[in-house]
Amino acid sequence: MGVVRPISTFILAAAIKDAPYLMSARTLEKTRVILVPSVDLRAIFKIDPEFAMATITELAACYRSSVRHTKDLKLRNARERLAAYILRQTKSATNDVSFTLPIEKRLLASLLGVTPESLSRVMKSLREVGAKIDGQRIIITDRGALEALAHPTPLIDEPDHNS
Repeated sequence: MGVVRPISTFILAAAIKDAPYLMSARTLEKTRVILVPSVDLRAIFKIDPEFAMATITELAACYRSSVRHTKDLKLRNARERLAAYILRQTKSATNDVSFTLPIEKRLLASLLGVTPESLSRVMKSLREVGAKIDGQRIIITDRGALEALAHPTPLIDEPDHNS
């Protein structure tokens, strides 16, 4: 479904609604998790307006992220999704020409909505349009061609300014 990075919430909507959790989680690295009982979360929400506003803001950010992810899956083919993912990753990398994938390829395939085998084929096909993949290392050889393939758009690829 997604990758959650520090510091963020997980299953907040279920806790607020006192509903069954629709997801489970596993950590990708050593992690510290803070569990706040749902009943306590709902009690604080009712009495603390600042906490309630922060909670609503977090839920809105999660919803908008989910919509962006769904649009990416529905409006782009696998090759375009991978190209867009690579371009998004260069924005947070220290080097905009190469970077190391922050997650394993099997998880990346899942996020992009393809099988690991399909991801491998798509990765190889990107050589002709500006990205060379060497293990976990991505090297951008032609940013313009990669952008022409991905058609990056702020409505899918840019985070909200205040998130």
